[in-house]
Amino acid sequence: MSYKTVKGTYDILPEKYTAYEYLEEAFKALLERYGYDLIRTPVIEYAGVFHKENDTSDMVTKEMFSFSLNEKDTLTLRPEGTAGVIRAVIEHKLYGKDELPLKLAYIGEMFRHENPQKGRQRQFTQFGIENIGAKNPLIDAEVIALGVNFVQELGIRNTKVLINTLGDSASRLAYQEALKKHFAPYYEELCADCKKRYEKNALRILDCKIDHEQEFVQNAPLLKDYLSEEAKAYFEKVLSYLDALNIEYEIDQRLVRGLDYYTDTVFEVVSTNPESGSQATIFAGGRYDNLVKEMGGPELSGIGFALGEERLMIALEAENALPEIEKVCDVYVIDLTGGDPYALQTAEALRKAGYVTELNLLPRSLKSQFKSVDRKKAAVTVIVGEDEIANKVVQVKNNQTKEQKSMTIEELIENLDRKEEEYA
Repeated sequence: MSYKTVKGTYDILPEKYTAYEYLEEAFKALLERYGYDLIRTPVIEYAGVFHKENDTSDMVTKEMFSFSLNEKDTLTLRPEGTAGVIRAVIEHKLYGKDELPLKLAYIGEMFRHENPQKGRQRQFTQFGIENIGAKNPLIDAEVIALGVNFVQELGIRNTKVLINTLGDSASRLAYQEALKKHFAPYYEELCADCKKRYEKNALRILDCKIDHEQEFVQNAPLLKDYLSEEAKAYFEKVLSYLDALNIEYEIDQRLVRGLDYYTDTVFEVVSTNPESGSQATIFAGGRYDNLVKEMGGPELSGIGFALGEERLMIALEAENALPEIEKVCDVYVIDLTGGDPYALQTAEALRKAGYVTELNLLPRSLKSQFKSVDRKKAAVTVIVGEDEIANKVVQVKNNQTKEQKSMTIEELIENLDRKEEEYA
C-alpha cells in the first residue's frame, strides 16, 4: 500500500529546502541585530495553555488539535507560539533572571485544524518574536520595524502596514457595551458563532468570516470613539515613532486580530501584490497586557508578532524576490580504483578540513564521473588511481584554470586553505 501526505501537510523537497533554510538564517541574523534570543518550546502543551476561559477566537473554539492523555489531562498541538513562550517564561521565572524587557524569538511548527488552501495549512511553520515585561509605545514601534525591515531586506516591496488600537481595559469595556447595544436588534441575524460572541466578546463579531459583509456589521460603532484619553495618547505616540522611522501605515478601524488576548496596538503587514492571492497577510501581531497574569505569572505586558514561513514564501515568489541558491561543492573526488579505501580517506580528510566534498561511490567510467563534476559545479577535481595510491598522492585539477598536478593530501589541504586560485 502506498501513502500520501496527510491533508493540510506537505513535503519540502531538497530543491526547495535551501530556500526555506535561507529564510530561517536571514531571520536569525536579524534577531541578533535586534538583541533577541531564540527559545524552543514543545509542540505539545496542556490544552489550558491555549484555551482561556471565555475565549471566542476561532483558533481556540474550532481549530485546535487536542486529545485526552487521561481522564483529567487534555493535550494540544500548539496552534500558535505566544502562549507557549509565556508559559515557559512563567515556569522558569525568566522575568526575574534577565533585564526587562525579555526579548525572545522562536521558529517552529504550528498545527491548526482548518480548511487547507494556498498559504494556509494544518501544519505550518511560524517565525515569531515576543517582547515581554514593559509597556512603552517605543517598544511597539520597534517590534513593527523589525518585521517590516525583515520583509524589505528579503526584497518584498509591495506591502502595506495596517494598524489599529484596541485600547485599554476601560476603552474596551465601554466599546463592548456600545457594540452589544448596536447588535441587539440584529441578534437573530447573527451566525451561530456570533451569537456566542455577542455574550462573551462582542468585539469578535467584527472579525467574523461569515457576518463581516452584513450592513449592520459594516455600520457598527468604531472603537476610536470610545478610547480613553490614555489609550488615545498611547496610540498616537506609537504612530509618531513609526513616522520618525518613515514607516508608512494605514489605520484600519476594523482590525481586531484573531486572538482574544490582544490589547492596545494591533497590526498586520500584508502583501499588495495580486499574485499573493487571498492569503496576503505576511505577519501580524499586537500587544497583550493581561496574558502573563492570566496564565499565572506577574503583571507584565508584552507585544509580539508571528510570521508564516509559507506565506512569506508566497510573497517572495510573487515578487520574484527569492534568490537562486546553489549548493556549493568545493572538491569532487574521482575514484578510478573501483572502491579503494584511499579515495574514501582522501574525501574524509577534506571534509574534516571543512570542505564540501563529493566522492564517487559507484563503479563508473572516467567520462561519467567528470560529468558529475560538471553537474556539481565543483571548484576542484581530485583523481585517485592505482599510481596515486602507490605514491600516496592525488591528482588535483583546478576546474577554473584547468591546471593539474600531483600533490599529497596535506599539500592539497594547505593549498585550499591558502587560496582557491592556488589549488594547482
